[in-house]
Amino acid sequence: MPPPAAPLEVRTLPVPDGLEGERVDAALARMFGFSRTKAAELAADGKVRVDGSEAGKSDRVHGGAWLEVEMPPPPTPVRIVAEPVEGMEVVHDDDDIVVIDKPVGVAAHPSPGWTGTTVIGGLAAAGFRVSTSGAAERQGIVHRLDVGTSGLMVVAKSERAYTLLKQQFRERTVDKRYHALVQGHPDPLSGTIDAPIGRHPAHDYKWAVTADGKPSVTHYDLVEACRAASLLDIKLETGRTHQIRVHMAAHRHPCVGDMTYGADPTLAKRLKLTRQWLHAVRLGFEHPADGRWVEFVSTYPDDLQSALDTVRAESA
Repeated sequence: MPPPAAPLEVRTLPVPDGLEGERVDAALARMFGFSRTKAAELAADGKVRVDGSEAGKSDRVHGGAWLEVEMPPPPTPVRIVAEPVEGMEVVHDDDDIVVIDKPVGVAAHPSPGWTGTTVIGGLAAAGFRVSTSGAAERQGIVHRLDVGTSGLMVVAKSERAYTLLKQQFRERTVDKRYHALVQGHPDPLSGTIDAPIGRHPAHDYKWAVTADGKPSVTHYDLVEACRAASLLDIKLETGRTHQIRVHMAAHRHPCVGDMTYGADPTLAKRLKLTRQWLHAVRLGFEHPADGRWVEFVSTYPDDLQSALDTVRAESA
């Protein structure tokens, strides 16, 4: 016989007046610490009630109502697998930091549902020991790149480096530069996009410019204008998930190849791109050992260089 199921935990809390009018999924996320996506899943599975009645994720709550939720089981611990990462280059290594050039298709660290390679797993396979600070699956990670974005990442090896680098990223003193090939020609050709970013209201896997999102600032300058696209140098002031992709799409100039955010699939096919044209090309910060300013640069990987060469040739 199978073992008996664990008893179900049900938690009930009154909705604070400050959440008056919030959606059920947003209220759950705020009150119980779930992600917005997990809260929506619980509501969709019929595990959320407001004043005794089953509630959908988009229903609204009111102050003083009783919000009841069947708690999900604790997550399975994410395990770091030491697995070599093909094409991951170590740009710099010392006692405090290791700077790597991340290829496309590699995650920064393990996460639920991800079965591919990771930067942390690749470093472990290569014999690197990183800082033990941070969550178990993210030890040493002070910033991240999307799976579909290539380029430079710094990982902390010492505890001091972890603390000081996290502080620099938090205080926005790190110089993070990206190159992006975007559709069309932005107007103005150089500028700043200051627009808050939050979860997409209809698609949980996407992000969007939303009124209640987190402050997000992107600076861009034209590097080269071609007939079908523009090559931009982009500096991030903040570091939101998908920030460049969301801001450029909201500006009506999505990254070439970024079908998630509205890029032209015909252009992507012509350029043989299977991901967004976005590369973390330069990274500068104060070295945690002695405070000196250090900078690292990365060249375009073959798929992005080939696409750019084609765009240039079509503009000749």
